[in-house]
Formats: sequence, C-alpha cells, structure tokens
Amino acid sequence: MQDYIHIGNALDIKDSHDRRVYRLLEMLPGFLAWFTLALIILVSYQAPVFAAVFIILFDIYWLIKTVYLSLLTRSSFERMKKNMKANWVEKLEALNSNDQLAGVNWKDLYHLVILPVAREPYTIVRESLHSILNSNYDRNRLIVVLATEGRTGEHATMLAQEATKEFGDSFFKFHITTHPANLEGEIPGKGSNEAWAGTKIKEEIIDPLQIPYERVVVSVFDIDTIVPRDFFACLSWYYMTASDPLHSSFQPIPIFNNNIWEAPAFARVFAFSTTFWQMIQQARPEQLVTFSSQSIGFKALVDIGFWQKNMVSEDSRIYWQCLLHYDGNWRTIPMYYPVYMDANVAPTFWQTLKNQYKQIRRWHYGAENNPYFMYGFMKNKNIPLWKKWQYTLVKTEHTHSSPTNALIIFLLGWLPVWVGGSAFTGSILSYNLPRITSTILNAALLGLITSAILSIALLPPKPPHYGKFKWVWMFLQWILFPVNFILFGAIPALDAQTRLMFGKYMGFWVTPKDRKAGAAQPALTHQ
Repeated sequence: MQDYIHIGNALDIKDSHDRRVYRLLEMLPGFLAWFTLALIILVSYQAPVFAAVFIILFDIYWLIKTVYLSLLTRSSFERMKKNMKANWVEKLEALNSNDQLAGVNWKDLYHLVILPVAREPYTIVRESLHSILNSNYDRNRLIVVLATEGRTGEHATMLAQEATKEFGDSFFKFHITTHPANLEGEIPGKGSNEAWAGTKIKEEIIDPLQIPYERVVVSVFDIDTIVPRDFFACLSWYYMTASDPLHSSFQPIPIFNNNIWEAPAFARVFAFSTTFWQMIQQARPEQLVTFSSQSIGFKALVDIGFWQKNMVSEDSRIYWQCLLHYDGNWRTIPMYYPVYMDANVAPTFWQTLKNQYKQIRRWHYGAENNPYFMYGFMKNKNIPLWKKWQYTLVKTEHTHSSPTNALIIFLLGWLPVWVGGSAFTGSILSYNLPRITSTILNAALLGLITSAILSIALLPPKPPHYGKFKWVWMFLQWILFPVNFILFGAIPALDAQTRLMFGKYMGFWVTPKDRKAGAAQPALTHQ
C-alpha cells in the first residue's frame, strides 16, 4: 500500500522536503480565500471603477449559476420521487448476476451496517436500529454493528446492553464493538471508530464465516440516520447494476428532517440548504464525493486498510483514499434515494446556534482533503494527468467559493462606494452600483422560491401541538438565507481554512443530538 494513503497532516510526513510541500498545500485554501478578500478591498480603494465592474459581472455570474443550480436541484428531486415509488425488490428479481462480481446474485449479498456512536442517548440509537429492522429486506442478510467508544465509559456499556437486549437476535449478526481510547496514531472521532469496527468485523465475522468480500456491501450511517423501508433493496440494485461496483461508492441523499419541526428557523434553513446542495451534487456525478451516510464494498475497505484514524473528515476522505489507491479508478454513484437525519437542535436557542457553527466549521475543515489528494497526485504517477487537473481545479474552486462568495455578494458589493474616494462616489457608476447589485441579487434570490417549495414537500407530518401558522413560517423562513449564507457558510469556512493554514489542526467534534419528538418519515415517503 502506498505510504501516502494514510497521511493525516503535514506532521505525519518524515521527509522534511515532502513535509514542507504538504504544509504549503495545507496553507493554500486559506491563503487563496484571504488573498481574494484582501485584493477586493484593496482594488475597491485603489481602482473602484474596476472593482465595481467586477462586482457587477460577479453578481451576473451568480444569477446564472443560481438558475442552473435550481434546475439541478429540481431534477434530482424528481428523480428521487420516482425512486421512492419504485418496487426495488421487483427490480432486483429481474436482474441477472453481475460479471464484475464473479457471478454473484443479489440474494447472495450481505449488508454490513456500521453505526458509530459516542454519547448519543439510547432513544436515538433505538430509532435508527428500528428503521433497519423494519427494512423490506431479508434480515438474515443484515449484519449490524453498533460501534461504541470506550472513552464514554459507562454510557457505552449501557448502550451495548440495551441494544443487545432489544435487537441481539433481530439480524443475521448483531455485534457490538468498543473502540479503545488513546490508541497511538489516532484522533478520537468517527474515522478511528469506524476503522476499529471494520477491522473487528473482518476478524470476528467475515473471515471466520468465509464470506467473500465482494458479497458484502458496507453502509456507514451517522447514528441519527433513519433508512426508508426499501433502502437496502435500492442499494443492492445499484450495486448489482454498477459497471464496476468494486470501484464505486454509493451516495444517498441526506435529508435532515427527523426533528425539523423542533429546530430554530436558521437551523432549518441550513438543514434544507445542505440537502439541496447534495441534490445538486447528485446531478453532477463527475464531481460527487462521498458525504455523511454512504455505502461502499467491503473489498475496497480491506484493500485500503479501512478508514483513516488520524483526521477529521472521514466521510469524504474515504473517497480520496480509494481514488489514490486504485490509480484514479474510483467513482461515487448517486442513488437518488434518501436517508433521513437530524437537523441541529440543542436544549436552548443559543446552544443550537453554537452547535450549528461548530458542526459547519467541522464540515468545512474538509479542506484538509485538498492537500491530501494533491500530494497524492504528485506521488502517484499512474493517475491520468487530465483527471488530476480536473479534480484539482474543481475542488479548489469549491473550497475557495465557500468562504468568499457570500462575502463578495452581500457585503463587498457596496465596498467601492464606501472607500472609492470622492472622484468615484460622484460618478454615475457609483450612484447606480447599489441599485444594479440589488436588482441582480433580488433576481437571484428568486431561486429561493424553488428551495421554499421543495422544503415544504420534504417536511414530515406536522406535530399536532404546532399551529397552522407554522406552515407559513416554514415558507417565509427562507428570507434568512442571506444571513445564513454568511454566518453559517462563509465565516465558519474561513475559520476552518484559517486554522488549517496556520497548522492549528482540528479534532473531531461530535454534534450533540437532541430529538424531543422522535424520528418521523417525511410526507415524500407516502407519495
């Protein structure tokens, strides 16, 4: 296995030259973001006419992009609705074996489900396990693993005892793993827990039972994940019909609506925005990287040595691990099928605000993947050059736009008027700049109507203790999007990239779960 596959950060590299190269790559996302913002401020002061023209052109670009992304969102939504209505067991029955899987029939498949858990309450664990138990799939083909953390002490023991008592005999195998604390070369987090669980299942179930790795599909779910009844049948169909299932990840659409009625408006807007972004990515499979709950063949996990144990964003890092290990022969297949997860809710409004920020900052710390795959591209000479450039440019643009776009659009658009000097402020362009910018942005914000309509369609049934006005606020809440775009988009992204730039490496922060009413299937399920 290549030495660079399990690098967490620059400190893991022994060679001083390579360590400096990797360190420069770590600095690049934050440097580009701060350089862009500083340059716009400087140009607004020194050359306000040029800055004003640039801002108008950028706003026009954003308008066009908004329309394009809205169309992609709608397309994915319609495909998801169609998939939700399909009879996946019937579709599986019509399949032949897959030659890539050495003649494996779909009934030969095993689904291994890993549920990493830390300090979440048993009520949430129970609902996730119940959704798996209620699946329209042969339970004798389900291996379910509750991956607890030894560092949580008695809580881990309690979860293991309660889950075993209720679900111990419900599946082909129900297994508890306990990830020890303070293992060398690890940071506490999902990646190290999942790697421990995967290794233990290989040693204690898969290998002793001599189950071929090609017949095992692994799904890793956040502990709050609720799966629809046909999820495993749908996943089996995608696995069996993929052109190269052994070199593919499988990505459902995360819909954060289990507790959406309880969440504050800003948390609801962010939850739906994340879902819509993932819908957009499903419609662009050439750019689709794994995120949150996902599935992958067990053979690939064994080949790469399971998940990395020394970094934060394991959900997307697994994609890059596979891409580098298989010399660029890796893809993420969009499933256009949902899994249901929790919006960010804490006991108090202010705690929710704080937790939301910290969760988004952790997600944006996924910028740590950029130096990882760029360094890997330098070392791996077998990956086609065009593919290296494609990934580098696309992911650099994504990483760069996260902390800059919202600030350029909503804050810096008026900067030339403020600092451009008397010569510019007296010009016709200065007079019209705010009006032109506002007109373009208002047109772009019309795209929020699409988001508002789709968000209503994704809502679960309204709890009876909420009044009818709650439906109205669910639509009107999208007026908060510009504020969310900055406070829960650009700023935490800039925060995360700045930390990486200065080598202030982050650990894995576990988002606390607080679900008062329990999970509910959305209305979409019943359409």
